[in-house]
Parts: sequence; structure tokens; C-alpha cells
Amino acid sequence: MKLARIATEDGTITGRYEDGVVHGDDGAYEVGSEGELLAPCEPSALYCVGRNYAATLDQMEYERPDEPDFFIKPPASVLGHRDPIPYPEFTEELTYAGELAAVIDEPCHDVSRAEVSDVVRGYTIMNDVDALDQQGRTARKAFDGSGPLGPWIETAVDPTAIDMWTDVAGERRQEANTELMLFGPEEIVSYLSRRFTFQPGDVVAFGSPANPGLLEPGDTVEITYEGVGTLQNTVASSSD
Repeated sequence: MKLARIATEDGTITGRYEDGVVHGDDGAYEVGSEGELLAPCEPSALYCVGRNYAATLDQMEYERPDEPDFFIKPPASVLGHRDPIPYPEFTEELTYAGELAAVIDEPCHDVSRAEVSDVVRGYTIMNDVDALDQQGRTARKAFDGSGPLGPWIETAVDPTAIDMWTDVAGERRQEANTELMLFGPEEIVSYLSRRFTFQPGDVVAFGSPANPGLLEPGDTVEITYEGVGTLQNTVASSSD
């Protein structure tokens, strides 16, 4: 089942998404004519794992980590499906990363691998937007609009062997399978839960394969994870 949030004249509606319609408790809303999709959750934080594909280690000349390597994006980084990605004036090297992400369903801490499926609501897609020429991960990755999420949460998918691909301006830039992750989704959620108390709606993103190329104003980024969906956003100009 796909769970989505939509902004309507009646306010924000959360419900089941099917064939372009969000079915809430009090009615159905057609995406486009009756509202636009919002990010599918409201995280208190986005916990993001990097260096989780061998191809990325080779591209960036990183050492293979002994345990998941992570950073945090704040709520202000979140954008929804089709929201424009800002091109910050402080960077000249904006890039993308198509990542599978888990959405936490309940408050939890110190979760075992066997318990992960019980605390995860489902899976969505995140674009880890990155200003490569900035110093340090927070400056590079934690700015406003650096975490597009969506288009919905898929509750019935096995995250361990999903094909993915990313197209930028119609050009295939990424292609991989989640079985190539160095650390699997259950291992990562369990690992991070020993350090943080997760809240409902929090996001855990699992990293991205190598992502050659930069983004330019006007580029449309389409990230697909098979069985989950396609997240689409277009880069705005710095003046927009």
C-alpha cells in the first residue's frame, strides 16, 4: 500500500494513494486538480548514511568504512515530490544522490535487526542534494531544500534487492541494485537506533551508488526505486 500526504483546501490529508487519488478518512482527493502531494512524512530529522556502495567509494576515493558512516539533515531540508530544488547562491557544484529511505512508524530506541520491520512504516525515496564545493558535511548537505522526499511511502516492499536508476535531464546517471549496499537497511536502522531515539516520521536513508555529473538550473531529476516509485524534482535558478 502507498501512503501519501496531499495539501488540499480542507488542509493536509493523509491516506492511501491509488491511481492519482489520495483516499483519506473523509473523502478522496485527486492529485493535481484537488491538491498537490507533500513530502510523505514530517521527520524530526533525516539520518543519512554515506559511503554505502563500493562504486561510491571508488568514485570519491574513500576508505571502506568498518561501520555505517552517517550525517543528519534537518527538517528544513525536506521538499515534496515535484517541489523545485533551490540552487543555493553559495555553491557552484550542486549534485544529487538517489537513495532508498525508511520511514519510522513509532518512537523507538535500541532496536534489534529482527525488530526493524516492526518499527518501520515503509519505504520512500530521498534525493541527497549536495553542494560539493562547501567544507564539511553539514555545510554541503544540510541546507534548506537539500532533502527532497517522496512521492509516497510504500508499505509492502522488500528493500534488500531493488533495482534503482536516476535520470537527470533525460540522461541516465545512476543504475544499481540495493543488494550492492555495504550495510543493509535492517543493519543501518538498528545501528542508528542505538545512538538516537527515533520519532514517528523520522527518515533513515541508506546511501547512493556513484553519481557522476552536476546539476544545472532547469534540470529535472527523476529517481526510481522499483516497487516504490519515482521521485521527481526540477532545479530552480538561484533567483527563484
